[in-house]
Amino acid sequence: MVPAMISSVEMMLERWKQCEGEEIEVYEEFRLLTSEVISKTAFGSSYLEGKDIFEMLTQLGIITVRNVFKIKLPIISQFWKSIDDIESEKLEEGIRDSILEIIKKRENAMAEVGNYGTDLLGLLVKASHDEDENKSITVETVIDECKAIYIAGHETTTTLLSWSVLLLAIHTDWQEEARKEVLELFGQQHPNAEGIPRMKKMSMIINESLRLYPPIMYITKKAQRKVKLGQLTLPANINVTILTLALHFDPQIWGDDVYLFKPERFSEGIAKATNNNPGVYLPFGFGQRSCVGTNFAINETKIALSMILQRYAFTLSPTYSHSPVQLLTVRPQHGIQVNLHPL
Repeated sequence: MVPAMISSVEMMLERWKQCEGEEIEVYEEFRLLTSEVISKTAFGSSYLEGKDIFEMLTQLGIITVRNVFKIKLPIISQFWKSIDDIESEKLEEGIRDSILEIIKKRENAMAEVGNYGTDLLGLLVKASHDEDENKSITVETVIDECKAIYIAGHETTTTLLSWSVLLLAIHTDWQEEARKEVLELFGQQHPNAEGIPRMKKMSMIINESLRLYPPIMYITKKAQRKVKLGQLTLPANINVTILTLALHFDPQIWGDDVYLFKPERFSEGIAKATNNNPGVYLPFGFGQRSCVGTNFAINETKIALSMILQRYAFTLSPTYSHSPVQLLTVRPQHGIQVNLHPL
C-alpha cells in the first residue's frame, strides 16, 4: 500500500505549490488526502468515484452524533419520525445503493480479468461468492464492511495528521528533529517500507499527538456476561464507557506535565511511558477489540509527514483559532491554518 499512499501525498503536495509562502488550511487538505488513500488501497478507485459515499457518510455521522443521547419511545417512533430520522433513512438508502453499484462493477470486471482483485473490496466480493457456506458472507455484510472502512479508514488519519502538524507548527524544535530523522533515513527520496518502522522520533511525536488528541474521546463496550471489575460486579449486557481523555490526562499516570507536548515520554516505548500499564493508552482501543487499521493509519501519517518535512517548514498562522470538537472524531472546529515555508 506504500506506493498508493506516496502517489496520493504527491498529488496533495502538487496542489501546495500554489500556496508556498502563504497560509494553508491543512485539515481539509488531509481529509482529501486520506479519502484518496482509502479509495485507492481498499477499493481500487479514486476519491472522485467514492466522493458521494464520503459525503453521505459524513452527513449520517453528524446526525448520529446529534441524536446519540436522545431516547426514543418504541410505540411513538413507529408512527412519528423526526426530520433527522427521515434524513438518516434517505442517506442509508443512498449509501447502500452507491456501494452496491461499486460491488456490481467489480462483479462485472470478474468476467473480463478472471478475479475479483486483491484489495479489500475484491476480498469481500470474493467471500460473498464463496460456495462454502461456512466461509461465505452476505451482500449486506459486504456493504456494512465497506461503510465502516470508508468512514473509519480516513477519519482517524485526517485528525491524527492535523493535530500532529499543529503541534509541530508550535514546537518547531521537534519539527526540526523529525526533519533530521527523515533526511537521515530517506534523504530526498520517497519513504520506503524498510525505513518507516525505523522512524523512532516520528513515532514518539505521533504517540504524543494521539495522547493529547485521541481520535475517539470514549469507547463503549458491552459486558457479555456477569463479570467482576475491580470492586464492582457488572451484570450481563450492561454498557461500560471508558473515557479516553480521562486516562490520557491523568497526572498520576503521566506526571504533572500531563498537559504538555513532550514526545520524549515515549522514547522507550508505550509500556515504559505508562509504567508498564499500556491499557491506559487508548487512541485506537486495546486488546482484541483494538482498531484493525492502527498500522495503516500510523504508516500513512508517517509517509505524509515525511514528504511534507522534506519540502516545507511550517509555522502556525495568527488566524488559527483553537477549538477541538467531537464530531465522530476529535477534530478542529475551524480547521488548522499554517504558513508554508519552502526549504
